[in-house]
Amino acid sequence: MSADASGLRGRLTDGLYGLGWGAVKKLPEPAAARIFRTIADQAWKRRGKSVLRLESNLARVVPDAGPERLAELSRAGMRSYMRYWMESFRLPTWTPERIKDSIDIADVHHLTEGLDAGKGVIVALPHLANWDLAGAWATTDLKIPFTTVAERLEPATLYDRFVAYRESLGMEVLPHSGGAAFGALARRLRAGGLVCLVADRDLSSSGAEVSFFGAAARMPAGPALLAQQTGAKLLPVTLWYDGPVMRGRIHPAVDVPREGARAEKTAVMTQAMADAFAGGIAEHPEDWHMLQRLWLDDLDPRGEPT
Repeated sequence: MSADASGLRGRLTDGLYGLGWGAVKKLPEPAAARIFRTIADQAWKRRGKSVLRLESNLARVVPDAGPERLAELSRAGMRSYMRYWMESFRLPTWTPERIKDSIDIADVHHLTEGLDAGKGVIVALPHLANWDLAGAWATTDLKIPFTTVAERLEPATLYDRFVAYRESLGMEVLPHSGGAAFGALARRLRAGGLVCLVADRDLSSSGAEVSFFGAAARMPAGPALLAQQTGAKLLPVTLWYDGPVMRGRIHPAVDVPREGARAEKTAVMTQAMADAFAGGIAEHPEDWHMLQRLWLDDLDPRGEPT
């Protein structure tokens, strides 16, 4: 793709997201829900690359599912994914009461007790349901500010939109820039703060290899490394939709092994995190929004998506 074409595509994408945040939040909610459900169904019917990838990923999660069941799951998955976007476009206008009524999280004591201990908490989530809604609940209902990271997007105006959106929900957003982001997160944790990271996909060479639904994948090593370096608790969290409400569970802390080199400890902890994710995804596969390649045998020999 030429630089001009890439720039045009970026401006169009930025414009569409701007339209979403500007217009969708003004629609009556039933109308917005119908529109996004229609978008999901049309995308599913076209059977594009993202839908086929979602279906392929779901085939690993539900290996006994036949073609009809996989089609049902991928259709439900696209509706769940579009619900995420519909809610995200509207979240900045939701009142704290509306946010509280829209979410029910079990075992919150793991989070509050960890923060009360004063050593900081790392929450790690997969791409399940609406992690932004969970973040808004933490900042409004629990009154707990937190820090997260965002991948730099092109064009820069699109990245700025996402940062402004998440900051409007009470989050501190750092650019994903390697060591600089890691150091800032470590400082927040040493001060007793909360860090939230989406952590079920990492195609970089620094990712930790895990067994995920019976095959090798890579997930970010950052959560485990931060826990080792700062003494913060590492808590996996899984989410799912249940009618009009999003539910979730805060899992028990992933312990730092007492013995072993740092790489060995990181591998053990990241595998434990992946196992918690896998349990939540297996229970609610239709709410896992993984429309990209994840497993290593789906990548080319250089570790790049094919």
